Amino acid sequence: MRNFLLSLMAVLVSFSGAIAQTTTTNHVPMADGLRAEGKIYVVVLVMLVIFIAVAVYLFTLDRRVKKLEKDN
Repeated sequence: MRNFLLSLMAVLVSFSGAIAQTTTTNHVPMADGLRAEGKIYVVVLVMLVIFIAVAVYLFTLDRRVKKLEKDN
């Protein structure tokens, strides 16, 4: 559990660093369009849901493997 929390904190810190590095010189027309229409939040939300689902799956899988190792 401690490793999971540390990993989650590391990911959040890396996201904040990525946001801080945004520049105004590089404009991507597709991203500008998504931002203007508010659809970028849908993309971010879907990515977040997928990430959380994978993290929960790996966490439960790890618990099952530890239980199997303990039984043997």
